[in-house]
Amino acid sequence: MKNIFLGLALLLMLTSAHITDNPTKIVFFGDSITQAGVNPGGYIDRLKTMLEKAGIKDQYQLIGAGIGGNKAYDLYLRLEEDVLVHKPDVVVIWVGVNDVWHKRSFGTGTDADKFEKFYVALIKKIQAAGAKIIVATPAAIGERTDFSNELDGDLNLYSQIIRTIAAKYDCPVADFRKEFLQYNVKNNPQNKESGILTTDRVHLNEKGNQFVADILYKMLFP
Repeated sequence: MKNIFLGLALLLMLTSAHITDNPTKIVFFGDSITQAGVNPGGYIDRLKTMLEKAGIKDQYQLIGAGIGGNKAYDLYLRLEEDVLVHKPDVVVIWVGVNDVWHKRSFGTGTDADKFEKFYVALIKKIQAAGAKIIVATPAAIGERTDFSNELDGDLNLYSQIIRTIAAKYDCPVADFRKEFLQYNVKNNPQNKESGILTTDRVHLNEKGNQFVADILYKMLFP
């Protein structure tokens, strides 16, 4: 009987060591929204806190790989050195807002057909490396709920491109475009341009970071 208890204790120790030494690696791959997500109060930082409260923090390694201004082709160009080098188990791709926004503001955005090609190329390379993927739609460039934000049409188009690609390549979708709009319909009765989930129409405020963290937590850690 004593040997049985010793064997069980050893098994538990080995299992615990395995969990700690080989955490599930999740890379968050995107633009400035993701870059800010690792800062105190950012959505990635909040996910870490949520994991700690759940007592499973040591089972996961959350890695931020966001760079401000990035578009789909920027992600493709740095995929190897910023994502695949970590040998991730899961990659969360959140890109698209600059592909739309920069077309109007700087003339350097991404046409829809090119966006689709780069996005598919990202999916194929990540899946070939053995990682699972969650894709996210671009949330907002303005929070008005009556579709009077200047770039609503393009955001809807690019979000639909992502949904279609996700269905083809069997990737779950964090549909922030849909979720942000629904939240604003309920919580933005004055039809404000920002200040509900964003600070400046695009980047997340405190509520926005928690909103995103809550959605991703349910998808990543059900």
